[in-house]
Amino acid sequence: MLLLAVVWVFLLRYVPENPQFVSAGGGRPGPNVPSRSDLQEAFVPKATLVLAFLLMFGLVGGWLLAGRMLAPLARITDATRLAGRGSLAHRIRMDGPRDEFRELADAFDTMLGQVEAQVAEQQRFAANASHELRTPLAVTQTLLEVARNDPDHDQRELVERLTVVNGRAIDLTEALLLLSRADRRSFARGPVDLSLLAEEAAETLLPLAERRGVGIGTTGDPATTIGSDALLLQMTTNLVHNAVVHNLPGGGSVWVATAVRGHDAVLTVENTGSALAPHLVATLVEPFQRGSARIRGDHSGVGLGLAIVRSIVDAHDGTLHLEPRAGGGLRVTVHLPVAAGTNG
Repeated sequence: MLLLAVVWVFLLRYVPENPQFVSAGGGRPGPNVPSRSDLQEAFVPKATLVLAFLLMFGLVGGWLLAGRMLAPLARITDATRLAGRGSLAHRIRMDGPRDEFRELADAFDTMLGQVEAQVAEQQRFAANASHELRTPLAVTQTLLEVARNDPDHDQRELVERLTVVNGRAIDLTEALLLLSRADRRSFARGPVDLSLLAEEAAETLLPLAERRGVGIGTTGDPATTIGSDALLLQMTTNLVHNAVVHNLPGGGSVWVATAVRGHDAVLTVENTGSALAPHLVATLVEPFQRGSARIRGDHSGVGLGLAIVRSIVDAHDGTLHLEPRAGGGLRVTVHLPVAAGTNG
Protein backbone atom coordinates (compact mmCIF):
# COMPACT_ATOMS: atom_id res chain seq x y z
CA MET A 1 0.00 0.00 0.00
CA LEU A 2 2.90 2.34 0.64
CA LEU A 3 4.25 1.59 -2.83
CA LEU A 4 0.85 2.36 -4.38
CA ALA A 5 0.75 5.66 -2.50
CA VAL A 6 4.23 6.50 -3.79
CA VAL A 7 3.12 5.76 -7.36
CA TRP A 8 0.13 8.07 -6.95
CA VAL A 9 2.00 10.90 -5.27
CA PHE A 10 5.03 10.94 -7.52
CA LEU A 11 3.62 9.73 -10.86
CA LEU A 12 -0.10 9.47 -11.51
CA ARG A 13 -1.14 12.81 -10.14
CA TYR A 14 1.12 14.59 -12.67
CA VAL A 15 -0.59 12.90 -15.63
CA PRO A 16 -3.31 15.20 -17.10
CA GLU A 17 -6.84 13.94 -17.41
CA ASN A 18 -7.20 14.67 -21.23
CA PRO A 19 -3.72 15.16 -22.66
CA GLN A 20 -3.33 16.01 -26.40
CA PHE A 21 -0.21 16.73 -28.41
CA VAL A 22 -0.14 19.24 -31.24
CA SER A 23 2.36 18.67 -34.00
CA ALA A 24 5.06 21.24 -34.18
CA GLY A 25 4.81 21.67 -37.97
CA GLY A 26 1.42 22.64 -38.82
CA GLY A 27 -1.84 22.62 -37.02
CA ARG A 28 -2.74 18.90 -37.08
CA PRO A 29 -3.27 17.55 -33.63
CA GLY A 30 -0.90 14.77 -32.59
CA PRO A 31 -1.96 11.30 -31.42
CA ASN A 32 -3.83 10.87 -28.16
CA VAL A 33 -1.89 9.57 -25.15
CA PRO A 34 -3.26 7.65 -22.12
CA SER A 35 -4.96 9.84 -19.60
CA ARG A 36 -4.87 9.54 -15.83
CA SER A 37 -8.08 7.49 -15.88
CA ASP A 38 -6.65 5.14 -18.48
CA LEU A 39 -3.57 4.53 -16.38
CA GLN A 40 -5.62 4.01 -13.24
CA GLU A 41 -7.89 1.49 -14.95
CA ALA A 42 -4.89 -0.40 -16.25
CA PHE A 43 -2.76 -0.21 -13.10
CA VAL A 44 -5.06 -0.40 -10.08
CA PRO A 45 -6.60 -3.90 -10.71
CA LYS A 46 -3.18 -5.46 -11.34
CA ALA A 47 -1.71 -3.73 -8.32
CA THR A 48 -4.62 -4.92 -6.20
CA LEU A 49 -4.03 -8.54 -7.27
CA VAL A 50 -0.32 -8.24 -6.54
CA LEU A 51 -1.12 -6.65 -3.19
CA ALA A 52 -3.46 -9.51 -2.28
CA PHE A 53 -0.85 -12.07 -3.33
CA LEU A 54 1.84 -10.35 -1.28
CA LEU A 55 -0.49 -10.20 1.71
CA MET A 56 -1.28 -13.95 1.55
CA PHE A 57 2.35 -14.82 0.87
CA GLY A 58 3.49 -12.69 3.80
CA LEU A 59 0.95 -14.24 6.18
CA VAL A 60 1.68 -17.84 5.20
CA GLY A 61 5.43 -17.30 4.97
CA GLY A 62 5.51 -15.44 8.27
CA TRP A 63 3.49 -18.20 9.95
CA LEU A 64 5.83 -20.90 8.64
CA LEU A 65 8.94 -18.91 9.48
CA ALA A 66 7.71 -18.06 12.96
CA GLY A 67 6.82 -21.70 13.60
CA ARG A 68 10.25 -22.83 12.50
CA MET A 69 12.01 -20.17 14.52
CA LEU A 70 9.93 -20.77 17.65
CA ALA A 71 10.07 -24.59 17.54
CA PRO A 72 13.14 -24.67 19.85
CA LEU A 73 11.33 -22.39 22.27
CA ALA A 74 8.38 -24.79 22.26
CA ARG A 75 10.72 -27.68 23.13
CA ILE A 76 12.17 -25.67 25.99
CA THR A 77 8.67 -24.84 27.22
CA ASP A 78 7.64 -28.51 27.14
CA ALA A 79 10.76 -29.47 29.07
CA THR A 80 9.98 -26.76 31.63
CA ARG A 81 6.46 -28.12 32.10
CA LEU A 82 7.83 -31.66 32.56
CA ALA A 83 10.32 -30.40 35.13
CA GLY A 84 7.54 -28.54 36.91
CA ARG A 85 5.63 -31.83 37.22
CA GLY A 86 8.67 -33.48 38.81
CA SER A 87 10.21 -35.19 35.77
CA LEU A 88 13.84 -34.14 36.21
CA ALA A 89 15.32 -36.89 34.02
CA HIS A 90 14.11 -35.24 30.80
CA ARG A 91 16.68 -33.41 28.68
CA ILE A 92 16.18 -31.18 25.63
CA ARG A 93 19.46 -32.13 23.89
CA MET A 94 18.90 -29.56 21.15
CA ASP A 95 20.98 -29.89 18.00
CA GLY A 96 21.61 -27.41 15.20
CA PRO A 97 23.67 -24.22 15.14
CA ARG A 98 24.88 -22.77 18.42
CA ASP A 99 22.52 -19.82 18.57
CA GLU A 100 20.68 -18.23 21.48
CA PHE A 101 18.09 -21.04 21.64
CA ARG A 102 20.79 -23.72 21.66
CA GLU A 103 22.65 -21.97 24.47
CA LEU A 104 19.43 -21.61 26.44
CA ALA A 105 18.60 -25.30 25.97
CA ASP A 106 22.10 -26.39 27.01
CA ALA A 107 21.96 -24.18 30.09
CA PHE A 108 18.55 -25.62 30.96
CA ASP A 109 19.85 -29.19 30.57
CA THR A 110 22.78 -28.38 32.83
CA MET A 111 20.47 -26.88 35.43
CA LEU A 112 18.17 -29.92 35.32
CA GLY A 113 21.15 -32.22 35.79
CA GLN A 114 22.28 -30.28 38.85
CA VAL A 115 18.77 -30.17 40.32
CA GLU A 116 18.27 -33.89 39.69
CA ALA A 117 21.59 -34.73 41.37
CA GLN A 118 20.77 -32.49 44.33
CA VAL A 119 17.30 -33.97 44.76
CA ALA A 120 18.68 -37.50 44.55
CA GLU A 121 21.33 -36.62 47.12
CA GLN A 122 18.72 -35.12 49.46
CA GLN A 123 16.51 -38.19 49.12
CA ARG A 124 19.44 -40.49 49.78
CA PHE A 125 20.49 -38.35 52.73
CA ALA A 126 16.96 -38.41 54.18
CA ALA A 127 16.79 -42.19 53.83
CA ASN A 128 20.20 -42.66 55.44
CA ALA A 129 19.42 -40.20 58.23
CA SER A 130 16.14 -42.00 58.96
CA HIS A 131 18.00 -45.29 59.09
CA GLU A 132 20.72 -43.93 61.36
CA LEU A 133 18.21 -42.31 63.71
CA ARG A 134 16.05 -45.41 63.79
CA THR A 135 18.94 -47.55 65.05
CA PRO A 136 19.48 -45.82 68.46
CA LEU A 137 15.73 -45.50 68.93
CA ALA A 138 15.25 -49.21 68.28
CA VAL A 139 18.08 -50.07 70.68
CA THR A 140 16.57 -47.79 73.30
CA GLN A 141 13.19 -49.46 72.90
CA THR A 142 14.78 -52.90 73.22
CA LEU A 143 16.62 -51.93 76.41
CA LEU A 144 13.47 -50.50 77.91
CA GLU A 145 11.53 -53.66 77.10
CA VAL A 146 14.25 -55.73 78.73
CA ALA A 147 14.04 -53.57 81.83
CA ARG A 148 10.27 -53.88 81.93
CA ASN A 149 10.24 -57.65 81.45
CA ASP A 150 13.15 -58.31 83.81
CA PRO A 151 12.91 -56.11 86.91
CA ASP A 152 15.91 -57.87 88.41
CA HIS A 153 18.19 -56.87 85.56
CA ASP A 154 21.26 -54.80 86.49
CA GLN A 155 19.88 -51.26 86.36
CA ARG A 156 23.32 -49.66 86.37
CA GLU A 157 24.36 -51.51 83.22
CA LEU A 158 21.05 -50.61 81.60
CA VAL A 159 21.50 -46.91 82.41
CA GLU A 160 25.04 -46.92 81.00
CA ARG A 161 23.94 -48.55 77.76
CA LEU A 162 21.02 -46.14 77.46
CA THR A 163 23.42 -43.24 78.05
CA VAL A 164 25.70 -44.42 75.25
CA VAL A 165 22.81 -44.92 72.83
CA ASN A 166 21.25 -41.60 73.74
CA GLY A 167 24.59 -39.84 73.34
CA ARG A 168 24.96 -41.27 69.88
CA ALA A 169 21.46 -40.05 68.95
CA ILE A 170 22.34 -36.58 70.27
CA ASP A 171 25.61 -36.53 68.31
CA LEU A 172 23.80 -37.52 65.14
CA THR A 173 21.11 -34.87 65.63
CA GLU A 174 23.70 -32.16 66.30
CA ALA A 175 25.63 -33.23 63.21
CA LEU A 176 22.48 -32.98 61.10
CA LEU A 177 21.76 -29.51 62.49
CA LEU A 178 25.34 -28.41 61.77
CA LEU A 179 25.08 -29.75 58.25
CA SER A 180 21.83 -27.85 57.71
CA ARG A 181 23.36 -24.66 59.10
CA ALA A 182 26.32 -24.91 56.74
CA ASP A 183 24.04 -25.56 53.76
CA ARG A 184 21.97 -22.46 54.54
CA ARG A 185 25.12 -20.29 54.90
CA SER A 186 23.50 -18.59 57.87
CA PHE A 187 26.61 -17.54 59.77
CA ALA A 188 28.70 -14.43 60.43
CA ARG A 189 32.00 -14.04 58.59
CA GLY A 190 35.34 -12.69 59.72
CA PRO A 191 39.09 -13.27 59.33
CA VAL A 192 40.10 -16.81 60.35
CA ASP A 193 43.66 -18.17 60.45
CA LEU A 194 43.64 -21.82 59.42
CA SER A 195 47.02 -22.45 61.07
CA LEU A 196 45.57 -21.57 64.48
CA LEU A 197 42.59 -23.82 63.86
CA ALA A 198 44.90 -26.67 62.88
CA GLU A 199 46.87 -26.31 66.14
CA GLU A 200 43.67 -26.14 68.20
CA ALA A 201 42.18 -29.22 66.53
CA ALA A 202 45.42 -31.17 66.96
CA GLU A 203 45.61 -30.21 70.64
CA THR A 204 41.98 -31.18 71.22
CA LEU A 205 42.36 -34.59 69.60
CA LEU A 206 45.81 -35.36 71.03
CA PRO A 207 44.45 -37.56 73.89
CA LEU A 208 42.46 -39.64 71.38
CA ALA A 209 45.52 -39.94 69.13
CA GLU A 210 47.71 -41.04 72.05
CA ARG A 211 45.25 -43.75 73.05
CA ARG A 212 45.31 -45.07 69.50
CA GLY A 213 49.07 -44.78 69.11
CA VAL A 214 48.83 -42.11 66.40
CA GLY A 215 51.16 -39.15 66.19
CA ILE A 216 49.93 -35.72 65.05
CA GLY A 217 52.22 -33.14 63.47
CA THR A 218 51.27 -29.60 62.44
CA THR A 219 53.34 -27.40 60.16
CA GLY A 220 52.80 -24.46 57.88
CA ASP A 221 52.46 -20.72 57.65
CA PRO A 222 49.57 -18.48 58.65
CA ALA A 223 46.73 -18.83 56.13
CA THR A 224 43.90 -16.39 56.72
CA THR A 225 40.54 -16.71 55.05
CA ILE A 226 37.15 -15.07 55.56
CA GLY A 227 34.45 -17.17 57.17
CA SER A 228 32.93 -18.56 60.34
CA ASP A 229 35.50 -19.38 63.02
CA ALA A 230 33.21 -22.02 64.58
CA LEU A 231 32.38 -23.76 61.32
CA LEU A 232 35.97 -23.74 60.05
CA LEU A 233 37.15 -25.13 63.39
CA GLN A 234 34.54 -27.86 63.07
CA MET A 235 35.78 -28.56 59.55
CA THR A 236 39.40 -28.83 60.72
CA THR A 237 38.46 -30.94 63.74
CA ASN A 238 36.45 -33.33 61.58
CA LEU A 239 39.36 -33.77 59.18
CA VAL A 240 41.88 -34.43 61.95
CA HIS A 241 39.44 -36.72 63.80
CA ASN A 242 38.81 -38.68 60.63
CA ALA A 243 42.56 -38.99 60.05
CA VAL A 244 43.12 -40.26 63.61
CA VAL A 245 40.25 -42.76 63.68
CA HIS A 246 40.82 -44.21 60.21
CA ASN A 247 44.49 -44.92 60.70
CA LEU A 248 46.83 -47.79 61.41
CA PRO A 249 46.11 -49.71 64.66
CA GLY A 250 49.44 -48.56 66.11
CA GLY A 251 52.27 -46.36 65.00
CA GLY A 252 50.16 -44.33 62.61
CA SER A 253 50.73 -40.69 61.75
CA VAL A 254 48.70 -37.60 60.89
CA TRP A 255 50.16 -34.51 59.21
CA VAL A 256 48.35 -31.18 59.18
CA ALA A 257 49.76 -28.34 57.08
CA THR A 258 48.60 -24.84 56.10
CA ALA A 259 49.86 -22.53 53.39
CA VAL A 260 48.90 -19.67 51.09
CA ARG A 261 49.08 -20.48 47.40
CA GLY A 262 48.18 -17.66 45.09
CA HIS A 263 44.66 -16.57 45.99
CA ASP A 264 43.92 -19.65 48.15
CA ALA A 265 44.41 -20.45 51.81
CA VAL A 266 45.19 -24.17 51.78
CA LEU A 267 44.68 -26.72 54.55
CA THR A 268 46.08 -30.22 54.00
CA VAL A 269 45.44 -33.23 56.28
CA GLU A 270 47.21 -36.52 55.55
CA ASN A 271 47.18 -39.78 57.43
CA THR A 272 48.62 -43.26 57.17
CA GLY A 273 46.28 -46.20 56.89
CA SER A 274 45.09 -48.95 54.63
CA ALA A 275 45.15 -48.55 50.88
CA LEU A 276 42.01 -46.93 49.47
CA ALA A 277 40.64 -47.43 45.98
CA PRO A 278 40.04 -44.21 44.00
CA HIS A 279 36.36 -45.04 43.46
CA LEU A 280 35.91 -45.47 47.23
CA VAL A 281 37.61 -42.15 47.98
CA ALA A 282 35.13 -40.38 45.71
CA THR A 283 32.22 -41.55 47.92
CA LEU A 284 33.70 -40.60 51.30
CA VAL A 285 32.05 -37.16 51.26
CA GLU A 286 28.63 -38.79 50.91
CA PRO A 287 26.62 -38.71 54.13
CA PHE A 288 26.94 -41.85 56.28
CA GLN A 289 29.79 -43.27 54.19
CA ARG A 290 32.85 -44.68 55.93
CA GLY A 291 36.25 -45.69 54.62
CA SER A 292 36.11 -49.47 54.62
CA ALA A 293 33.29 -50.78 56.74
CA ARG A 294 30.58 -49.32 58.93
CA ILE A 295 32.84 -48.95 61.93
CA ARG A 296 31.21 -48.81 65.30
CA GLY A 297 33.30 -47.65 68.22
CA ASP A 298 33.63 -45.10 70.90
CA HIS A 299 35.00 -42.49 68.48
CA SER A 300 33.84 -43.76 65.11
CA GLY A 301 31.51 -40.83 64.57
CA VAL A 302 28.11 -40.84 62.92
CA GLY A 303 29.22 -40.97 59.28
CA LEU A 304 28.74 -37.26 58.66
CA GLY A 305 32.28 -35.98 59.25
CA LEU A 306 33.40 -35.48 55.66
CA ALA A 307 29.87 -34.61 54.54
CA ILE A 308 29.91 -31.74 57.04
CA VAL A 309 33.39 -30.77 55.82
CA ARG A 310 32.18 -30.59 52.23
CA SER A 311 29.15 -28.48 53.20
CA ILE A 312 31.32 -26.07 55.19
CA VAL A 313 33.81 -25.78 52.35
CA ASP A 314 31.01 -25.14 49.83
CA ALA A 315 29.46 -22.54 52.15
CA HIS A 316 32.82 -20.71 52.18
CA ASP A 317 33.14 -20.85 48.36
CA GLY A 318 36.07 -23.26 48.56
CA THR A 319 36.99 -26.61 47.05
CA LEU A 320 37.60 -29.99 48.67
CA HIS A 321 39.89 -32.60 47.13
CA LEU A 322 40.42 -36.15 48.37
CA GLU A 323 43.03 -38.55 47.04
CA PRO A 324 44.53 -41.82 48.27
CA ARG A 325 48.17 -41.76 49.37
CA ALA A 326 50.60 -44.01 47.56
CA GLY A 327 51.61 -45.83 50.75
CA GLY A 328 48.07 -46.08 52.12
CA GLY A 329 45.85 -43.60 53.86
CA LEU A 330 44.22 -40.42 52.62
CA ARG A 331 45.20 -36.88 51.69
CA VAL A 332 42.52 -34.18 52.04
CA THR A 333 43.17 -30.70 50.66
CA VAL A 334 40.92 -27.70 51.29
CA HIS A 335 41.24 -24.52 49.22
CA LEU A 336 39.50 -21.42 50.59
CA PRO A 337 39.62 -17.84 49.30
CA VAL A 338 42.45 -16.06 51.01
CA ALA A 339 41.69 -12.90 52.94
CA ALA A 340 42.60 -9.65 51.19
CA GLY A 341 46.17 -8.54 51.76
CA THR A 342 47.54 -12.01 52.62
CA ASN A 343 48.21 -13.42 49.17
CA GLY A 344 51.32 -15.54 48.89
